Formats: sequence, structure tokens, C-alpha cells
Amino acid sequence: MLKRRELLLGGAAAATFAANPGLAAQSKDDEIDPFKARVVRVKKGTPANHIYVYPDHFALYLTLEDGRAIYYPVGVAQRHLWEPGTYVIRAKKEWPTWKPTAEMIQRNPQYAQWEEKAMPGGPNNPLGARALYLFHPNGGDSMLRIHGTNAPRTIRTRVSNGCARLINDYAIDLYNRVPMGTVVHLHPMQA
Repeated sequence: MLKRRELLLGGAAAATFAANPGLAAQSKDDEIDPFKARVVRVKKGTPANHIYVYPDHFALYLTLEDGRAIYYPVGVAQRHLWEPGTYVIRAKKEWPTWKPTAEMIQRNPQYAQWEEKAMPGGPNNPLGARALYLFHPNGGDSMLRIHGTNAPRTIRTRVSNGCARLINDYAIDLYNRVPMGTVVHLHPMQA
């Protein structure tokens, strides 16, 4: 789990990730590692306890009080599978099982082995150590997740089937911070 000291990274606590002008304030540090989570400033008035995912910048922000947020690097969906919108976290699971959708099996027939019985949770499971389940505001499961990964090399790439993924340590940290009912904003892909 991330500790405050690991997130602050010295002077980077006051810096922001300016690539997302809709959320972040102006950057003061051009040498920030995009693969490391950190606390950043965000525009005043940004509501606390929301998650914002900016797929073009492979960035997830969990907003905090006092104009701050935690930036986490993420991997996102392939362009044609990304579903922007506003969702609500209605389930959270540790070491979740994974069962591919019919569409996933159609795209990758190797997934058929998990069609009847879900892959058990564990280090070989593509959902990683934790998963946050995104539901439509009206209550239906979107089948989208924010989850860990057993393939950290996929962070800051477009490879998933619709989800946003974090390295497992960051997925655990995010999981521990967000309550059920947290609002999630998946922004559209621009590039």
C-alpha cells in the first residue's frame, strides 16, 4: 500500500499533472515520472471523493479535500472499447474472480476456457489484486472495472477490453481509499 511519503515524492506534492487541464492546476515541475502515483493540486471547487479517468493521458485521479488529488497511472481500453460516462462504484472485491464476456471470447477464443467457470482470483488473474465494479447511475452493471493487473507492462497503454487498470499496489491503495457509492467519471478519448 502507498504511504504518504511515497506519494509526495518530495517537492512533487506541490506540482500537478498539467496534461489534464479539465482537472489539474498548472504544473510547476516538468520532470515528473508518469509511472508513479503522487498527490497533486487540482482546480478549486473540484468535488472531493470522485474518480476521474483521462484515457488520453493514462491518468486516474482520486480527488481529496482542499484542492488535492492522488494521481495514479493507468492502462485503459482499446479505443473502440472505451465507454466514457459517469458511473458509480457498487461493488468492491479483493482478489476477484474473472469471467470473460461473450464479446471478449469472440475477440480472443482462448478466453473460452473461462466461459462456464470463472478464473479464480490470484496472481494469474487479469483483474489483479483488487477490483472496483462500475455501475450505471440507474443501477445496472456496466461490466466495466477499475482493477489491478498481472501485467504491469500494460500501464500507460491501450490494451484492455473496456476497463482501467493499475499496478496491484496502486489498485490496493485506491481500493482502500474509496467507499461504495463513489462517483467515477470516464472521460472521452480525444486523440
